Amino acid sequence: MISFARVTKRREGRDVLSAVSARFGRGEITAVVGPSGGGKTTLLRCVVGLDAFDAGEIQACGQSLGPGPAGAQKAALALVRRRVGLVFQAFHLFGHRTALGNVIEAPVHVKRASVALASERGRALLDKVGLGHRASAYPHELSGGEQQRVAIARALAMEPDVLLLDEPTSALDPERTAGLFEILGALREEGKTLVLVTHEMAFAARIADKVVVLHGGEVVEEGAPADVLRAPKDPRTRAFLAV
Repeated sequence: MISFARVTKRREGRDVLSAVSARFGRGEITAVVGPSGGGKTTLLRCVVGLDAFDAGEIQACGQSLGPGPAGAQKAALALVRRRVGLVFQAFHLFGHRTALGNVIEAPVHVKRASVALASERGRALLDKVGLGHRASAYPHELSGGEQQRVAIARALAMEPDVLLLDEPTSALDPERTAGLFEILGALREEGKTLVLVTHEMAFAARIADKVVVLHGGEVVEEGAPADVLRAPKDPRTRAFLAV
């Protein structure tokens, strides 16, 4: 569903991503791990055009994205954004809208769905993430974990084929992390492609089909969680995992 071919992103004279090549397959959960500042969030942002990149190519849901500003690839990015959902680490919920209002915003204004139809689906999605009872609450009335789950429901409201999640467990307690595991597992069973950036190695080991290690903007290792997280080959991975 998504592939990177030697993608390079430079910022302030340094490579944030350096000739990154990686593939993320349909119905597969990939965990992207590595030290802070290694380019993990930038990787996600490049897929949906929030960050331009300087060299290489990204294939996303049948669309080809190249270097340069997003405006030059407006049509391709519009198609990508309809099929790829991004859940930010900081949530970015609209503070003046309820949980349900946040979830229905894109279907109503982008897909032109009726408010009634979008609300019906939005309530079902909030139920799916365990927040049906909080549909009328505003973001400031929600805990961090609740805001995270509203953000996931909002991304799912566009019925994406691919879901990108930046640190999805950062605001969750162990009970809610277990609930997230069930939600993501169900999405994989539906055939969705999931790419998640995480610092939680135990969560990555439990949920992921594949682990990609980004270090200093480079992919230094990738493979099955049991291989990468328990018996890494690259010395940079071993140093990061302290094994």
